[in-house]
Amino acid sequence: MLPVRVLVVDDSVVVRKLLSDALASSAEAQVAGTASNGAIALAKIPQLNPDVITLDIEMPGLNGIETLTEIRKLYPKLPVIMFSTLTEQGAAITLEALSRGASDYMTKPSNSESLAGAMEQVRRDLLAKIIALGRRSASASFTPLLSATRNSVDRPIDILAIGTSTGGPNALAEVIPRLPKDFPIPTVIVQHMPPLFTRLLADRLNGQSKLEVLEAEAGKALEAGQVWIARGDYHMTVTRKGPRAVLNLNQDPPENSCRPAVDVLFRSVAKTYGSNVLAIVMTGMGSDGERGAAHIREAGGEILAQDEASSVVWGMPGAVVNSQLADKICPLSEMSQEIVRRVHASRKRKGVMSATHA
Repeated sequence: MLPVRVLVVDDSVVVRKLLSDALASSAEAQVAGTASNGAIALAKIPQLNPDVITLDIEMPGLNGIETLTEIRKLYPKLPVIMFSTLTEQGAAITLEALSRGASDYMTKPSNSESLAGAMEQVRRDLLAKIIALGRRSASASFTPLLSATRNSVDRPIDILAIGTSTGGPNALAEVIPRLPKDFPIPTVIVQHMPPLFTRLLADRLNGQSKLEVLEAEAGKALEAGQVWIARGDYHMTVTRKGPRAVLNLNQDPPENSCRPAVDVLFRSVAKTYGSNVLAIVMTGMGSDGERGAAHIREAGGEILAQDEASSVVWGMPGAVVNSQLADKICPLSEMSQEIVRRVHASRKRKGVMSATHA
C-alpha cells in the first residue's frame, strides 16, 4: 500500500522540519511537500495531489481559516488537520475551523517540551490521524452494512449517553441542536478533547441548541433537558446519590489512550441505569466505546452506531458494529430523529412522564 502523501503548511521553519522529520520515520506516510503560507499551499495542492493537509491556524497573509475556506471550495473531500495552540484563542479558532469543514486538529507541542518529546507526540498522535484520514480518503467507497434492528424492550429510556472523537464536534452539532426543548431525559457526552476545548465546545453547542449544554461539574444532579460534556483530561461517570443520578469526575489512568474515555462513561451508565440507557457511538478513531457498549448491551440497554459513509473516521462506530453490539446503524442526518423516536416511544409505552429514573 502506498504511503499517505502529506502537504505540511506552516509559517514556522521549525514546525515544518519537526513534522517532516517525524513523518519521515514512518513507512505509512510521507511529506509530499511543504508551504510557508496559505497562498503557496493553494498553488501546490494541484501540483502535489496530497492525500492529507496539515494546516497551521496562525499564519501571515491567508490565515488557516481563510486557507481552509478556499480548500473546501476547491477540494471538498480533501482531509485537513488543523495545527493549533493549546490556548483559549487557539481552541476557539480550532472549533471554528472544524465547523467550516476541517477533518481534525492537533495541538502544537508547548515550548517547554523537549524536541524529542515533541517528535514523539507528533509520531504518536498526528501520524495516527494522518493515516486514518488518508486511508479513508483514498478508499472513499462504502459498503452498506445492515444491522439486525433489535426491538425495543418494554422499559423507559432514562438517559442518553454519547461517545465520539474525530469528527465529533460537527457530528454533535448535527445531533444536539435537533433535539427538542421538551426532551425528557438528560444527556451525557464524551468527546475526546483537551481542556479548554470541551468548555468552548459546550458553549458553542449551547448557543445552537434548545437544550442547556454544559461542561461537566462534579456533584451536579442530572436533569431532563440538560446536556453534559465531559471535561477535558477528566473521566466522567454517573452514580446514584439517594434518588438522584449525579456526575463524578476523576483523573484515573487513561483508557484506550483517552481521558475522558467513552468506555468509562458507558460502564457507569450501565451500572447506574441498567436497561434504561440509549447509547450512541459516533465518528472517531480507535475503538473507545466498544467495551462500554458491551456493558450497556449486557444490561439490556440500546445502542445506535453512526454509519461509515457519514463518519469522518469509522473506527469507533465500526468497532461497535463489527462486535454486533449495535441495535441500528444510522446515517448522521437521521440520528437525532432516531434518538427522539426511541426515547418517546419507550416512555410512552410505560406512561413515564418524569425526567429521571428514580
